[in-house]
Amino acid sequence: MKIYFSHGMESGPWGSKIKHLAAIAKEAGHTVESIDYRETKDPDVRVSMLLKVLENDKEPPILVGSSMGGYVSLVASQQVNVQSLFLLAPALYMDGYKVQMYPSKTTHIEVVHGWSDDIIPVGNSVQFARQANCTLHLLKGDHRLNSSIEEVMSLFSRFLTRAH
Repeated sequence: MKIYFSHGMESGPWGSKIKHLAAIAKEAGHTVESIDYRETKDPDVRVSMLLKVLENDKEPPILVGSSMGGYVSLVASQQVNVQSLFLLAPALYMDGYKVQMYPSKTTHIEVVHGWSDDIIPVGNSVQFARQANCTLHLLKGDHRLNSSIEEVMSLFSRFLTRAH
């Protein structure tokens, strides 16, 4: 299965979180691609970039997004079929973002968010998880989730097992 990673506004396509998760995905036999969005900070332009990449896929992929990349992945999943979504501190319900409602074509969604996130309010993920009736993991940690990376990796591994 193909897995696409979407990074946050200030990071790059192969930041430490994505490297860790991509290694888990490869070990499980998946093909991975991390899209480079650094040419724009506009979240909706990034959605268009992801949709352009996805138009060539024959089978529904798994989308993984962190922060703004979580928004990008979720909004793209409204327009194309995806197998599942794994969202890390997704930038949802943010001022200036075009889309503010998040119905997805997939029902297999997991969200991970740090309790001490001072960039994206944790309440935004709680609100989304309640509306989507999806799994929400609230961890000790801030926006980057670096202090909880081992737990994030474990959650991702179990997520991939359930995605089959």
